[in-house]
Amino acid sequence: MKASQTLISTLRDSPSDAVIASHQLMMRAGLIRKLGNGLYSYMPLGLKAFRKVENIIREELDKAGLLEMKPTVIVPGDIWKESGRWNTMGEEMLKPVTRGGQDMVVSPTAEEAFTALIRDGLTSYKQLPIIAYQINTKYRDEIRPRYGVMRGREFTMMDAYSFDADQASLDASYEKCAEAYRKIFKRMGLSTISVKADTGAMGGSGSEEFMVESEVGDDTLILCPKCGYAANVEKASCKDDVALDKDGNPQKPTTLAVEEIPTPDVKTIDDLAKFLNTTPQAFIKTLIYKVENCAFDLSSVECCKNLKKEKTESGSFYYPEAFVAVCIRGDLDVNEAKLAAALKASGVELAADEDVVRITDAPVGFAGPVKMVKAPVIADKSVMTMHDSVTGGLKKDVHFVHVEPGRDFTPFMVTDVRTVVPGDKCLDCGAEFYSKKGNELGHIFKLGDKYTKSMNVTYLDENGKLQTPIMGCYGIGVDRTLASIIEEHHDKDGICWTMSTAPYQVAVVPVKYEGSMKENADKIYEELTAKGIEVILDDRNERPGVKFKDADLIGFPVRVVVGEKNLPNVELKLRKEAEPTLVPASEVAEKVAEIVRKELEELAK
Repeated sequence: MKASQTLISTLRDSPSDAVIASHQLMMRAGLIRKLGNGLYSYMPLGLKAFRKVENIIREELDKAGLLEMKPTVIVPGDIWKESGRWNTMGEEMLKPVTRGGQDMVVSPTAEEAFTALIRDGLTSYKQLPIIAYQINTKYRDEIRPRYGVMRGREFTMMDAYSFDADQASLDASYEKCAEAYRKIFKRMGLSTISVKADTGAMGGSGSEEFMVESEVGDDTLILCPKCGYAANVEKASCKDDVALDKDGNPQKPTTLAVEEIPTPDVKTIDDLAKFLNTTPQAFIKTLIYKVENCAFDLSSVECCKNLKKEKTESGSFYYPEAFVAVCIRGDLDVNEAKLAAALKASGVELAADEDVVRITDAPVGFAGPVKMVKAPVIADKSVMTMHDSVTGGLKKDVHFVHVEPGRDFTPFMVTDVRTVVPGDKCLDCGAEFYSKKGNELGHIFKLGDKYTKSMNVTYLDENGKLQTPIMGCYGIGVDRTLASIIEEHHDKDGICWTMSTAPYQVAVVPVKYEGSMKENADKIYEELTAKGIEVILDDRNERPGVKFKDADLIGFPVRVVVGEKNLPNVELKLRKEAEPTLVPASEVAEKVAEIVRKELEELAK
């Protein structure tokens, strides 16, 4: 390709809303342009890099035996009603209505579509296992799209879904996809960290994320320096510790009865610790949460018997809105992702002040589990090892002392809702955790029968009996992966593409496109093209400095500069090296081809 025949439109400065390197450089290099908030279009050079990422994903999945499909982006709302997620997915899901009044969905994810498509052709156990995938457009109405294509509203995802007869088969499908992921990211030159993760609104049990380290990452990774434990903070668990008293000794049980004490104008944990001359570990912090679309059965809780229920197409039900009182040790914080997962909810958030007052019959700051009758009590595991504790007294300016969990209140549920932080101890080996920021590139789940059961997917087993297959789900964000390559591979001058993902592997840059420089540049270009090397010839009528800056900004891995003063030699410069070398023009094509092939081979190992 000649530069005069494509579209090179670079910017000197970054747009004001671009705050991360990939967003800044993709805009400055002219790889993308913004059409609207969270809506970015790929320009020719950007699309070439995008297709490289897409094709690497496709090639490795095809090698692993996955089957590519092409479902529609707009799907019937009926299949989402079948699965039970029509009302629980949240406001990110765009729901248009046809002129005939039919509910539709602009796909934010594809579990329902694939389940419906496989269901219609699945009859026998002999067809299993099936692992099918798509590389397709998605839309999520993000409330705060940011970071360019890293978190846009419209994006491209690879989604794969496995359908298996039993757990052993699902485990094999899961490992097959995990291995393909490792090869995909290795070929792109990405350094990934595999972490345990929360399954979120998708459901399921086993879950693993492939992350890349990023200073502005959306995710916090909890890592063990000793045994290699790695988890997203939303999923991370730590070793239980013992609550200590003010002298640093383990808390001891008390036989004293619960006692009310006045605490005028004292609300925060730190203020209470000073007021009572104790430590935050002596307090049971109680927070009132609003729970959205809770699918956990609360019918055994007296205060929940009259909660509004809504049925799904599959016959199950959920509570559109419920409130719970969450208790945790005073020096710890609630992990809302864990709480939502424990309650099988689409989301949780701290209750509004008026709801707190209604449920606790007290101002904000005085909630506690003792005598709590208007909300079920959810206790973190840390609470159940506490003794002689302090809690809110459900009255203004009142707290309870000498509270013994299990004696003075019985939680409806005890579970891990603790946010793990650096310094907490590893559950596996006891070493202290540290943390990094990261961005998710890929996510794999073991879904089980969540969708196949609700959507009535069956097959006949070897005995002629109807069975329900179990599923796995595997996703990679193509746009996010492209941006992450730039995040990991750039410098002060621009992008430093890996050889496998660059829009062009080589840029041939004549200082002036005339005379002997033109003749030699054309010959090198033709020789490289004949060798199967992707090359762009910068034949523009621009100053040499402009051409060199554009080549560095766009990030072509190899640059060949043809200048009159060096002929019959030319400059060969690798993007990631500081200095060029002089090579005979007659030999440079062979040398460049060798460099390109060698790096591609290294990435593919």
